Amino acid sequence: QVQLVESGGGLVQPGGSLRLSCAASGFTSNDYAIGWFRQAPGKEREAVSCISSSSVGINWYVGSVRGRFSVSRDNSKNTVYLQMNSLKPEDTGIYYCAGKRGISGTYSTRFDEYDSWGQGTQVTVSS
Repeated sequence: QVQLVESGGGLVQPGGSLRLSCAASGFTSNDYAIGWFRQAPGKEREAVSCISSSSVGINWYVGSVRGRFSVSRDNSKNTVYLQMNSLKPEDTGIYYCAGKRGISGTYSTRFDEYDSWGQGTQVTVSS
């Protein structure tokens, strides 16, 4: 059974950092593209970052987080991380990781193309 479990969310002051984890079970995360999405109250779910399937990870970031967030994969732990630095209040939301099996080296920013989802973890950036 494919399962994704996020962790690492919390309350942080503006300018602070958090590292989100997405632990995969039931499949090898390296075979899946992993997307990080977030949803703020009253807003649509948006793609924040993606890492492609295969060992040669191709990363993508939405413009608002580029240079502040970093996605990485630890195959030995079957886990994908999202390191978030210089956090801003507008980064607040529920963060989800999602898995998509596909052609090696590809990813998608469309949430409807992902078929496995975690339960989400709350990130709140506030003073």
